[in-house]
Order: sequence, then C-alpha cells, then structure tokens
Amino acid sequence: MENQRIILFFVLSFGLLLIWQGVQPPAKKPDTVATESTVAGAPAADVPKVASEGSGLGAAPAAAATISTGQLQSGQRIRIETDLFDAELDTVGGDVRVVALRKYPVAVDKPSVPFRLMEDGKLRTFIAQSGLISQGAAPDHHAMFTADKTEYKLAAGQDSLSVPLHWRSEDGGIEVTKTYTFKRNSYVIGLDQQVANRGAANWTGHQYTQFQRTQPGEAEKSRLMNTYTGGVIYSTEKKYEKISLDDMSSSNLDRSIENGWAAMIQHYFLGAWIPNRGEADKYYTKAPKDRPYVIGMISPEVSVAPGEEKHFDRKLYVGPKDQDRMAKVAEGLRLTVDYGVLTVLAQPIFWLMKHIHTLVGNWGWSIVILTLLIKLAFFKLSAASYRSMANMRKMTPKIQSIRERYGDDRQRMSQAMMELYKTEKINPLGGCLPILVQIPVFIALYWVLLESVELRQAPFIFWIHDMSAKDPYYVLPILMGITMFIQQKLNPPPPDPVQAKVMMSLPFIFTLFFAFFPSGLVIYWVTNSTLSILQQWYITRKIEAAA
Repeated sequence: MENQRIILFFVLSFGLLLIWQGVQPPAKKPDTVATESTVAGAPAADVPKVASEGSGLGAAPAAAATISTGQLQSGQRIRIETDLFDAELDTVGGDVRVVALRKYPVAVDKPSVPFRLMEDGKLRTFIAQSGLISQGAAPDHHAMFTADKTEYKLAAGQDSLSVPLHWRSEDGGIEVTKTYTFKRNSYVIGLDQQVANRGAANWTGHQYTQFQRTQPGEAEKSRLMNTYTGGVIYSTEKKYEKISLDDMSSSNLDRSIENGWAAMIQHYFLGAWIPNRGEADKYYTKAPKDRPYVIGMISPEVSVAPGEEKHFDRKLYVGPKDQDRMAKVAEGLRLTVDYGVLTVLAQPIFWLMKHIHTLVGNWGWSIVILTLLIKLAFFKLSAASYRSMANMRKMTPKIQSIRERYGDDRQRMSQAMMELYKTEKINPLGGCLPILVQIPVFIALYWVLLESVELRQAPFIFWIHDMSAKDPYYVLPILMGITMFIQQKLNPPPPDPVQAKVMMSLPFIFTLFFAFFPSGLVIYWVTNSTLSILQQWYITRKIEAAA
C-alpha cells in the first residue's frame, strides 16, 4: 500500500532527524591537544592594536589584524561571593577567570558544588577579558593591576558589590580604575574602566572586551546529545549569527556593528559582552594556531584631555540561558536558546509549557500536560489519520487478494487497487497527510525540551531526578518501545514483507537510541504514544464494529 510507504518514510525521517541531531560529531579539534603547558599557561589572545594616534573607529579593524600574543599568566586572585556567583578575578589583566553558578550544581548528587561556567584550569579555558589600547600608555589584558582587597562578599541586605582594580602608567600620567559591579539576583556583571589623565598631553584610546575559550573537553559532552558550543554575534541587520570555532580557525571576523553583542555559548549556559545602546563597535575573532579561540569587540575611540576623566563601560552576562532574564538584558539575547528555523513554533510551545509549570510546579508533569494539549489541538487531524488507517486495515484481505491475483503485473495491480479505493471511498494518503502537518510541531517541541535549562536537574517522579539526563534504569525507553510496538499492531500491516520487517524493527531501534536521550524527551514520546494508542484503538474499534 502506497500510504504505508509514505508513513514509513516520514516515521523514519523524523526518527533519523532526532538521532542525527544527537550523534553528529563535535567541531574539529585544534591541531595541538590542550595540555598543562598550553592551557594552564595558555598563550593569551590577541589584542587589537590601534594603527595611529588620533585614529577613529575606522582604523581599528586594520589594527585588529595585528595581535599581541603571550602566556596566560596569573597574579593575585580576588575572590567574590554573591547570592549567584563564586567568582575569581586575576590582577593580571583584571580578567574574569572563574565563574561558578551557585544556583546550578554540577550534578544532582553534588548539590553543594556549583557548576563552573568559566575557569582557567589545566584542561579547559573559558575566561572574559577586557583592556584599553592606545598609542600611549594603556593597560591591556597582560597588564598588572593592584587590588584593595582579595576577598569580597555580598552581605545580607546589600544590593550591589563593587570590586575595583587599579593601574598606573610608569610616568604616572595615566591612571585606570577597572571596576566590576555585582548585583543581587543578577547574572549581569557591570564593567567600568575609568581613565584619569594626570599628564600634559591628550590621551586617546579604545576599550576592547573579549572571550577566550578552548575546544569543549570530553567532560562537557554528553554521550549522544551534542549541542552547539562556539561563538555568536547579534546585529539588528542580520540578527542571530553563529561563528563556530571552525569558522574562527578558517577566517577572522571583521565587522562594524551597532546595538549588537558577542557571546560564547554552550548547552544551557553562555557568556556575553554587551555594549551600550547606540555604540558602534568593531567585532573580531581570532584563532591563532595552538591558542584558545577569541571573539570580542573594540569600542569607538575616546579622547581624554589633561585633567579629565572618562569612562568606558560595558555589561557582561554570565549565566544560564534563562529567557526571561536575558530578554531584560539585551535585544536578541534570548535567541541563544537556539530553536533553529522552527523558533516561530518553538517559542509559543515554551511559553505554554512555562505557564503550565507555574500551575503544577513540576516540569515533568508540565511536559505531560503540554503533550495532552498538543494532542487535543491535533485531535481532528489525528482522528482522520486513524480512520483512514482503520479503513485500510479493514481492506487488507481484499488488497492482499489483488496482489496474489495479479502477481508481477504491477500495472494491472495498481489499476485494481485504485478501483478498490474508489469503490470503498478510501483515500490512500489520508493516513499520512495529517502526520505530515504535525511533524514541524513535534520537531519544535523536541528542540524546546532539548534547549530548556529549566529541565536541567529538574526532577519528575520516583527515580527520575534529572530530566536532562537519561533514565538510569531505562524504564522510560522500554515503555516507549512497548507503546510503539502496540501502535504498529494497530496499524494495517504492510503487504510487502520487507516493509513489514522494517516497521516491526522500529520499536527496537528507537528503544536503543532513546535509552541515552534526556528523560524529558522520552516522557514526551511515551505520553504522546499512549494518547495516540487510546485514540487509535477507539476509532479502529468503532469502525470495525460498524463493518
């Protein structure tokens, strides 16, 4: 039956899409594997040099081609504790070297150990850097700063915490105070670089901010669900653009963007440098051989007259892909929760799931209820599909008889089948067209469940303590395989023995692959299959009883 072939095609396509999205290989690793000598003391990236004094923003990109390299050194550490962060700054460059997220444990069984989003460890580097560039004296991310204290803590009742670092030129003419501001219940870290000109000549320069990171290590990868790790930029013209680590290796980004931002993202989390509104910056990437990857931006030039003080400021978002929080920080930042081409469908689905969660307080039950609502929305389409399948099932003996009668004469067999369809008023495509309409919604829901940080370490019931991880006892994947097998039995059997064997093997194949998928995805699939069985069983029983 032709509709069996079409249904088989779409089922296989959808399943293979999910599997392919999970098992596609990560980005190519650099030529040299990160070692203690190349990462713990990793060569630092790549400060753009200004071409000439008095140059405007237009001179910056030419300067960006000239980079300063050197070792990622460490000086004195300044430790900061807030309600959301355990962070560390370094007096070398005033870098943000460590950011641990207190509200996001590293694992369910380690609730007191916060997840380290940023670090400059032996096997992994992901840090945020900033500095000033000028023909005159200016501190870049190799400069040595001094600190007032080495320990800062956001006290009870305190809304913000400022951490100043100081630098002075050798002749004392230029003083720079780099201040990080941490606020309660905020993943935004404010950066202010104050330039005080104590000399006798004008000082002109640019601010730059950038991220350095190495390739994801094995500990950062899941066994099956590989998601995007790399750079992202946003502009009002081109919106959300991925700049992968491989892209950085092959060519250097050089673009002027106003009202944009640049980020390094990974599954569930990100770091993003966000300039002020109305500021036009030069965006760049670098990937020197055997060096960490770099993405950053250079501000317009600022002139500071003798006796004057000027400020360069910028925001740094370091935290989860929380859409509500990110929407308040910068335009387009919520797009780092990447639903791909189906964002127009995925966003309403996530909105609905989030509101269900506010009522039931459990993300697992939210998925179950959301699946039920989607099933209700497609109830009539599904009913039409199941009626068509039930009618085809009823016609199976007659179809088999036609096949046996005409044997290898495919032309006469097709004519006889068309006559049968016409006589019985059956549309052979009636079972697959409703499925085709629903596939984009299912794929969008798949991405919502995969990308939502809310499901990370979120419990469901019984043994499911983390819906972003696989079922430790494989109960859900087995239930999914059973429901798929039952659905196969409710469908009309394919007359072609090869098709029949392929269809009957699908429950076992899907069970194998879904054994390693996040529990939240499998909860959806089991719920959807169970509801489909109930609806299909009822319709099939009704049609067969009327026969």
